[in-house]
Amino acid sequence: MTFRTPPEDRYFEDYVAGSVHDVGQVTVEQKEMVAFAKRFDPQPFHTDPVKAKKSIFGGLIASGWYTASATMRILVDNYVSGVASLGSPGVDALRWLKPVRPGDTLSVRVTIVETKRSRSKPDRGFVRTSVEVFNQEGVLVMTWKSGGFVRLRNSN
Repeated sequence: MTFRTPPEDRYFEDYVAGSVHDVGQVTVEQKEMVAFAKRFDPQPFHTDPVKAKKSIFGGLIASGWYTASATMRILVDNYVSGVASLGSPGVDALRWLKPVRPGDTLSVRVTIVETKRSRSKPDRGFVRTSVEVFNQEGVLVMTWKSGGFVRLRNSN
């Protein structure tokens, strides 16, 4: 399913509970993946190809935080409203299920689990989302559940 409105014109009313959206993909580049890990998650299986080969992973893998960050970029570009997003109170669950490796192409799918208008603030609602990330072989590598506040197009 695709959205009827682009992110730059998307409001609460455009997020439909039960709908599923493939929102984009990214190919993991080793140089970028390693640079991220060196700065934020400097474990040898993320940063050193020689040491990574000797690890339980048998080679370099992306930091889960890199995978989450790359996913977030796709969501901001293609899912999150560019005009009505009011932020998120956080992630409820995050799971790294399989290693992500250099050269993998990750595809992001979102399911809108629930939408709920605010009773106390009639100009907004809450959108609960389930995010799934698959590699090029269709293997589920990461999931998360989160929600965000979104302004209504019409608050009447």
